[in-house]
Amino acid sequence: MTTLLTAPDLRAYVAAGLEAVQCTLDDYLVGAGSELPAAGSDYRNLWQTLGNQFGGGKNLRPSLTLAAYAGLGGEDDSAILPVAAAMEMLHIAMLVHDDVLDHDEVRRGKPNVAGTRRAELRGSRLRPSQVDDHVLAAALLGGDLAIASAYDLISRAPLPAHHRLACLDLITRAIRTTIAGELLDMYGDLIDPADANSLLVAELKTATYSCVVPLRAGAQLAGADPTMVTHLERLGASLGLSFQLVDDDLGVFGDPAVTGKSVLSDLRAGKRTELLRLGFHQANDDGQAVLRASVGNPDLDEEGAERVRTVLIESGARDRALKVARQHARSARRIATERIPAPLSGYLNELIDSLEERTS
Repeated sequence: MTTLLTAPDLRAYVAAGLEAVQCTLDDYLVGAGSELPAAGSDYRNLWQTLGNQFGGGKNLRPSLTLAAYAGLGGEDDSAILPVAAAMEMLHIAMLVHDDVLDHDEVRRGKPNVAGTRRAELRGSRLRPSQVDDHVLAAALLGGDLAIASAYDLISRAPLPAHHRLACLDLITRAIRTTIAGELLDMYGDLIDPADANSLLVAELKTATYSCVVPLRAGAQLAGADPTMVTHLERLGASLGLSFQLVDDDLGVFGDPAVTGKSVLSDLRAGKRTELLRLGFHQANDDGQAVLRASVGNPDLDEEGAERVRTVLIESGARDRALKVARQHARSARRIATERIPAPLSGYLNELIDSLEERTS
């Protein structure tokens, strides 16, 4: 690969790399799905359903992996592509399992693994409880396949042993950190919403596996020094927090036709997001009563959700949550500008801007 000098060059490299990553994933899924012919069509169908989960997203994780690698001098596409593919495979695993925890059967506006299995069983003679068991099994096992595949993609990559072990360690770190965040998130209903440590949940559940680990993987494979890796870790943590805070806002105020995500599910589940934590802190007595009656109510309808939105806006909670998101984005920009060399600094600044301003 020719030395990259500008952010547009790096942007073009990442765009081409993402196409190659998708080809890597497609080839991997076809091969994996055909490895056990005795397992029958259900096994092959589960692999195919996993493959259908790719696409329609932002490709944030492989993009960061590719950008950090090429932006810091990496030149071996055959080495970085399977690692970038592993980052996206891990993301799919997290989404599949997260949807199980949230009882969601739609992702990005289309059926997820659970929803696909339920559609397959429509009209069957199974009892409703048996259908639910099938749906849960498909999602749990599909997510497990994706986690194993993230490791497999790296273990088969043409990397020196020390780089392979480093990347496998990063995958392990990502999984353990995300599980810690998921536990805090899922057990959050034992805590009053005003007392939730929502920023810690966002850092553990999202920022590490979505931003920190991909950046570190790309940088380490490019041979970056420990100081540069540390800068990227700090940048990734800030970027990930900003990303999650905007995502939480879209989960309440977004347009489902654009986001492909319900604006009721987080409210119904009573998610302890920073947006809602601030709402409980800043609302007056009447607003508090609305939030207490609505947040966590599994039967919440759009009319009730609109009342919650009004409280979050009028209390200033929404503005403050978005301000926190902007602060973390500014922190990420400052690190990119002051500590990261071109062309990676320019690429990252453009990415930070686009993620902060996104509507989906």
